[in-house]
Amino acid sequence: MNLVIEIALVHVRYRLRQTLVAVAGVATGVGFSIMMAALMEGSQNDFMRQLIDALPHITVSDERRQAPQQPAEVAFDAAEIHGLTPEARRRGVKNPLAIMASLEGWVPGAVAPSTKTQAIIRYAARDVGASIIGIDPHREPKVSALPTQMRKGSLASLYRATNAIILGDRLAEKIGARIGSNITVQASNDVRVAAQVVGTFRSGIRAVDEGTAYVLLKTAQVLTAQTGLVNELRIRVGDAMAAHDIARRIEREIGYKTVAWQEAHEDLLGAFIVRNIIMYTVVGAILLVASFGTYNIISTITHEKTRDIAILKSLGLREATVRRIFVLEAAVIGLMGALAGAVLGYALTRALGTIEIRNPMIDTTRLPLAYSLLHYALAAVVALASSLVAGYFPARKASRVYPVDIIRGAT
Repeated sequence: MNLVIEIALVHVRYRLRQTLVAVAGVATGVGFSIMMAALMEGSQNDFMRQLIDALPHITVSDERRQAPQQPAEVAFDAAEIHGLTPEARRRGVKNPLAIMASLEGWVPGAVAPSTKTQAIIRYAARDVGASIIGIDPHREPKVSALPTQMRKGSLASLYRATNAIILGDRLAEKIGARIGSNITVQASNDVRVAAQVVGTFRSGIRAVDEGTAYVLLKTAQVLTAQTGLVNELRIRVGDAMAAHDIARRIEREIGYKTVAWQEAHEDLLGAFIVRNIIMYTVVGAILLVASFGTYNIISTITHEKTRDIAILKSLGLREATVRRIFVLEAAVIGLMGALAGAVLGYALTRALGTIEIRNPMIDTTRLPLAYSLLHYALAAVVALASSLVAGYFPARKASRVYPVDIIRGAT
């Protein structure tokens, strides 16, 4: 066995209690950092899943991202017009069936038409504003998670009553409606429709559950007083993370404003970035505190082995060799702590996953956790690196000891 390795292992075994304390410190830091990373990433993934599934990945509306230019502005670069009332145009996507057929030819997913309007829902002397979305029950399951979000009834229930309507469960609770209730829906153009509640859904997003209702496509068209109106195309793609690029291409091709889920929720995604920074800062702080234990152990060993170091250097060991011995000791402690911490982290994560949550307001009964090898690898690398750094400074101090001074008792 190499002399440097043998001396380092002897030093580590000589003060076994201190070594175990240092290893326990590193293991605790690694274990809790793995548990925190699993909890925070798991909760983020769960929220992202609910956020993505609550709405279609891409929404094409009948709006334009920029107002059309006036003829004078097109003809003359210097022309600038103010206070002009824009021309009133008929709402809706032009030739929606042709656009859908074109998109289905290259978009890696499904496309469904919808008609969206704002209305007031009246029931039992209560008025609540809501977004009324007209859908095709045959196409909707391909573009949203609405069928799996149904709490009562199903999408097929929309065919079982005249002007059937599906309410968000919080919306139904707010107005006191239940299955079979007859409600009145009044659009902003004063068109009124008597509807019957045939189902409720819960998306997990409060704003959606409190302010959204689904009806048949033709019912929404009656509310808007425009036969055949389609003012939204709802798209779901195979890879949700590619939705932004696909949306930009759709907008370039058809001209209508196209919004991916990333753009619709960019404020929340920005908050996730800050959240991740906080998470890794806390995890790094835990590992940094654990590295102080390693520094303390290596410093103690260095102080106790001062005479041995002097003898070794008097026998011809160079400063680099002595420094390598103590750095190796720190590496051994860091490696043992990382391995023990990985086991501890897995055990803590599994234990955390057994905690049951009983809350009628949420569907989740267990804490969402993410098991990832990346968490273990990052924690181990940081622990080992911090241990090496913590061991380097005592090692440098030990390598600079003058043998003559120690042997003569000058220090």
